[in-house]
Amino acid sequence: MKEYYKTENGKLFCCDNVKYLISVKDNTIDLTVTSPPYDNLRDYLGYSWDFKALAKELYRTTKEGGVVVWVVGDATVDGSETGSSFRQALYFMKCGFNLHDTMIYEKNSAPQNNKRYEQKFEYMFVFSKGQLKTFNPIKSISKKHGSHQTSGHRKKDGTIIDRNTIVSKYKVIGNIWFFYAGNGESDKLAEKHPARFPEKLAYDHIISWSNENDLIFDPFMGSGTTAKMCEKSNRKWVGCEISEEYCEITKVRVENERTQLKLSFV
Repeated sequence: MKEYYKTENGKLFCCDNVKYLISVKDNTIDLTVTSPPYDNLRDYLGYSWDFKALAKELYRTTKEGGVVVWVVGDATVDGSETGSSFRQALYFMKCGFNLHDTMIYEKNSAPQNNKRYEQKFEYMFVFSKGQLKTFNPIKSISKKHGSHQTSGHRKKDGTIIDRNTIVSKYKVIGNIWFFYAGNGESDKLAEKHPARFPEKLAYDHIISWSNENDLIFDPFMGSGTTAKMCEKSNRKWVGCEISEEYCEITKVRVENERTQLKLSFV
């Protein structure tokens, strides 16, 4: 197994992700955050991967109560969406994972004019191994905080009773997240990768489903966004990337982030 790069917090291996996971002990990883290449929508330098073997290994190596965040979409082929995302979700469940939440990543998109509504989202499937052990919800300020709110509650017999509550200052956000996806979202180095995801997407999932010093894994490290956000949030990390070209991008981006973090403490 070729260790390409490491920091005090993490390691990057330039190798096939399944071959790496086979060497990992059971119940090791707290959280996986990744977005796999899907439906040949992007040219990934000619590499291929084994989804079923990866899903099985992720289940074995994830800790009890741990989470896998799987960001994926579907291509449209001959006028029909492939449905690969749903098949993958069902297979994760077959491996033993719970489908904890089906979240939506809403993004800006360019007009396509292809006789359908414009594709504005990808799925963010959140799988848990058994009972979820960590949830640090992201909250926003409620516009109506402090005001009285009346809501109806239906009892088993069908009758409705009113409930009067005072709106709290903060509320947990919903499971549809919007992120700007495009040039300028992250550093210029990330733009050399054909299928990067937004930095804030990775960061928000990392802080939601893990705690400081937990171990975060990305089997498709790509341009290194997960590793960079782990450094930012004080998490341990490990990643696999089969392309040495992309490994080098990860290395430089993480080093730049570590430099910025050191400067912020000066």
